[in-house]
Amino acid sequence: MIKIDREDMLELTRRMTASRSSMTRIAGSYMDAEGYSDGTFNTNFFKLSAAERTKNLAIAKAIPFSETNHNLKGYQFSKEALKPGGIWQLLMAMKNCGLKNDALMETFYELVGEYYESDHDYAVFVFHDRYDVPVKAADHERLWESEEMFEYIICAICPLTGSYEPGKPECGFLFPAFMNRSGDEHFINVFQADEKQPHMELLKLLELS
Repeated sequence: MIKIDREDMLELTRRMTASRSSMTRIAGSYMDAEGYSDGTFNTNFFKLSAAERTKNLAIAKAIPFSETNHNLKGYQFSKEALKPGGIWQLLMAMKNCGLKNDALMETFYELVGEYYESDHDYAVFVFHDRYDVPVKAADHERLWESEEMFEYIICAICPLTGSYEPGKPECGFLFPAFMNRSGDEHFINVFQADEKQPHMELLKLLELS
């Protein structure tokens, strides 16, 4: 595991409000307890109503805003994960297409359903965002120029509390990891709501070392 800098996560979450968000897309699948999909969706984030954007931003924000190095931990991908056809290649493809490829998303949902262990119905939500990381001057004041574009996805796995109503995330991840105000594609930040009883099967799915 690698240590996560809390300030990096706060830099991302400060923008996860209805007025400041740059989220581009949200996709997801509603899964039954056995891991089979009961329906999917894939839409432009700003086509959602204001209320829906606010509700979904709260779900996405729960991942990076969680307690760093406890509920949210940094991992490096294993050599197996980086091989052609591995999970890393799938996540990269999902990120690079901005979640617009439904075939890739279906493959991801199927993998989650295969690995994830649950005694209740749940939802898999995936968010895509592009963050223009601003340059910081020597005195740490922000300048207007963009230092780099950090493109990333957030996955949140949430129990369904009603008819297709997601509750608070029970686990998920942010990929690539955001480290030293920059993305690192060889690392991923994984969230577990219950640190004492984590979903270890998520780590197996992601093939983390």
